[in-house]
Amino acid sequence: MMQNELVTKTTIAAIGEEVGYELGAQMVKDYQIANPLDAHSYVVGRDIIDQILAQPGCAGIQFYNAYNELGEKTLVYVGLDSTGHTIVEYSCVNDHGLSIKKGIVADRMTKPPTSLPGLDSDSDWGWTID
Repeated sequence: MMQNELVTKTTIAAIGEEVGYELGAQMVKDYQIANPLDAHSYVVGRDIIDQILAQPGCAGIQFYNAYNELGEKTLVYVGLDSTGHTIVEYSCVNDHGLSIKKGIVADRMTKPPTSLPGLDSDSDWGWTID
Protein backbone atom coordinates (compact mmCIF):
# COMPACT_ATOMS: atom_id res chain seq x y z
CA MET A 1 0.00 0.00 0.00
CA MET A 2 1.35 3.40 -0.96
CA GLN A 3 1.27 6.16 1.61
CA ASN A 4 1.11 9.80 0.70
CA GLU A 5 3.21 12.04 2.86
CA LEU A 6 2.69 15.74 3.27
CA VAL A 7 6.02 17.30 2.49
CA THR A 8 6.46 20.75 3.92
CA LYS A 9 9.27 22.56 2.19
CA THR A 10 10.77 25.49 4.05
CA THR A 11 11.70 28.43 1.89
CA ILE A 12 15.09 30.08 2.33
CA ALA A 13 13.40 33.31 3.43
CA ALA A 14 11.53 31.46 6.21
CA ILE A 15 14.60 29.82 7.82
CA GLY A 16 15.24 30.97 11.37
CA GLU A 17 13.02 31.75 14.29
CA GLU A 18 13.04 33.65 17.52
CA VAL A 19 14.12 31.37 20.36
CA GLY A 20 13.68 33.82 23.24
CA TYR A 21 16.09 35.23 25.76
CA GLU A 22 16.30 32.24 28.11
CA LEU A 23 16.96 29.59 25.43
CA GLY A 24 19.29 31.92 23.53
CA ALA A 25 21.30 32.62 26.68
CA GLN A 26 21.51 28.91 27.47
CA MET A 27 22.64 28.07 23.93
CA VAL A 28 25.40 30.72 24.09
CA LYS A 29 26.51 29.57 27.55
CA ASP A 30 26.63 25.90 26.49
CA TYR A 31 28.76 26.74 23.46
CA GLN A 32 31.15 28.94 25.41
CA ILE A 33 31.62 26.27 28.08
CA ALA A 34 32.33 23.62 25.42
CA ASN A 35 34.61 25.94 23.41
CA PRO A 36 36.30 28.33 25.86
CA LEU A 37 39.06 29.33 23.43
CA ASP A 38 36.78 29.97 20.45
CA ALA A 39 35.60 33.42 19.45
CA HIS A 40 32.54 34.16 21.55
CA SER A 41 30.82 36.46 19.10
CA TYR A 42 31.16 38.66 16.05
CA VAL A 43 29.56 41.95 15.10
CA VAL A 44 28.18 42.51 11.60
CA GLY A 45 26.90 45.94 10.68
CA ARG A 46 23.47 46.52 9.21
CA ASP A 47 24.85 48.24 6.10
CA ILE A 48 26.52 45.13 4.66
CA ILE A 49 23.55 42.94 5.65
CA ASP A 50 21.21 45.38 3.86
CA GLN A 51 23.50 45.38 0.79
CA ILE A 52 23.52 41.59 0.60
CA LEU A 53 19.74 41.31 1.06
CA ALA A 54 19.15 44.05 -1.54
CA GLN A 55 20.74 41.95 -4.31
CA PRO A 56 18.08 40.90 -6.82
CA GLY A 57 16.60 37.53 -5.86
CA CYS A 58 18.29 37.37 -2.45
CA ALA A 59 16.21 35.34 0.00
CA GLY A 60 18.69 34.89 2.85
CA ILE A 61 22.30 34.91 3.98
CA GLN A 62 24.64 31.98 4.54
CA PHE A 63 27.53 32.28 7.00
CA TYR A 64 30.72 30.23 6.61
CA ASN A 65 33.37 29.70 9.27
CA ALA A 66 36.65 30.97 7.88
CA TYR A 67 40.13 32.28 8.67
CA ASN A 68 41.13 35.79 7.61
CA GLU A 69 44.49 36.78 6.15
CA LEU A 70 46.00 36.91 9.66
CA GLY A 71 44.82 33.38 10.48
CA GLU A 72 42.10 34.64 12.84
CA LYS A 73 38.72 32.90 12.92
CA THR A 74 36.01 34.90 11.19
CA LEU A 75 32.88 34.47 9.11
CA VAL A 76 32.39 34.93 5.39
CA TYR A 77 28.81 35.61 4.40
CA VAL A 78 27.01 35.56 1.07
CA GLY A 79 23.50 35.98 -0.28
CA LEU A 80 21.37 32.97 -1.23
CA ASP A 81 18.61 32.87 -3.80
CA SER A 82 15.29 31.13 -3.14
CA THR A 83 16.69 27.79 -4.32
CA GLY A 84 19.61 27.95 -1.87
CA HIS A 85 22.26 28.82 -4.45
CA THR A 86 24.93 31.38 -3.64
CA ILE A 87 24.48 34.64 -5.50
CA VAL A 88 27.81 34.87 -7.31
CA GLU A 89 26.56 37.30 -9.94
CA TYR A 90 23.35 38.98 -11.04
CA SER A 91 22.06 41.01 -13.96
CA CYS A 92 21.18 44.67 -13.70
CA VAL A 93 20.21 47.46 -16.06
CA ASN A 94 22.18 50.68 -16.17
CA ASP A 95 22.58 53.62 -18.58
CA HIS A 96 24.52 51.39 -21.00
CA GLY A 97 22.03 48.51 -20.99
CA LEU A 98 22.28 45.13 -19.31
CA SER A 99 25.34 44.41 -17.20
CA ILE A 100 26.49 41.65 -14.88
CA LYS A 101 27.52 42.47 -11.31
CA LYS A 102 29.41 40.21 -8.94
CA GLY A 103 27.52 38.99 -5.89
CA ILE A 104 28.69 40.29 -2.53
CA VAL A 105 31.04 38.03 -0.58
CA ALA A 106 31.61 39.72 2.76
CA ASP A 107 33.84 39.55 5.83
CA ARG A 108 35.56 42.08 8.05
CA MET A 109 33.79 41.02 11.19
CA THR A 110 34.80 42.67 14.40
CA LYS A 111 34.83 41.44 17.92
CA PRO A 112 32.47 43.36 20.18
CA PRO A 113 33.83 46.42 21.98
CA THR A 114 35.00 45.96 25.54
CA SER A 115 31.67 47.22 26.84
CA LEU A 116 28.21 47.22 25.39
CA PRO A 117 25.11 48.86 26.88
CA GLY A 118 23.12 46.28 28.78
CA LEU A 119 25.91 43.69 28.90
CA ASP A 120 28.10 43.36 31.94
CA SER A 121 29.77 40.64 33.93
CA ASP A 122 26.42 39.79 35.57
CA SER A 123 24.70 39.25 32.24
CA ASP A 124 22.79 35.99 31.86
CA TRP A 125 24.35 35.62 28.44
CA GLY A 126 27.67 34.80 30.06
CA TRP A 127 29.44 36.79 27.38
CA THR A 128 33.10 37.36 27.89
CA ILE A 129 34.03 40.49 26.03
CA ASP A 130 37.64 40.40 24.79
